Amino acid sequence: MPSNEMVYIVDDDASVADALSSLLRVNGKQVKMFTSGQEFLDYPRRDSCACLILDLRMPGLNGLQVQESIAAQTTIPVIFITGRGDVPSTVTAMKGGAVDFLTKPIDESALLASIDRALEQNRKLQLAAFEKERLLARYRSLTPREQQVLPLLASGLLNKQAAWELGITEYTVQIHRGHIMRKMEADSFATLVKLSSKLNLESSEAS
Repeated sequence: MPSNEMVYIVDDDASVADALSSLLRVNGKQVKMFTSGQEFLDYPRRDSCACLILDLRMPGLNGLQVQESIAAQTTIPVIFITGRGDVPSTVTAMKGGAVDFLTKPIDESALLASIDRALEQNRKLQLAAFEKERLLARYRSLTPREQQVLPLLASGLLNKQAAWELGITEYTVQIHRGHIMRKMEADSFATLVKLSSKLNLESSEAS
């Protein structure tokens, strides 16, 4: 596990939190504990990848309220734990994107498996966000005219058709196309089309 990956535990029962923390540390996880949902929400996270073990019923904010607050701020996979589960809460938690819903006493193997799934999910989300930001940075490096040309070409228009749409010469479109390929780091036109689709560009941007 990278040094900045973290498993957060939010449970007002200190004995449960301590037991879970000991289990996870023995299995090579870094852990930070909180006794309330608000305490976790106020904590300035510095991790690159994380998951949250969240008690369902707590004084103050309950687990579902914490989950809702988290969803509005960031993406972190949540594993719910509870002393007594109920169907409505389970359904609400799962609809909110919870990875799992475990009842106490916690099955250690099930918990560890859930944590591994949650961390892998968060790694993928973080990687996707990083790649999307890199792609946007490349797109922003294009000139305004190149940003007009790109969706036209990606939509399947020939150079001369794109030139007619923009009122410029076909040769000028060819020049823009070369600059776009280089700046977008596309090794082929097919790659450029794929990158454009990830940006959700519409040819109407050129109008």
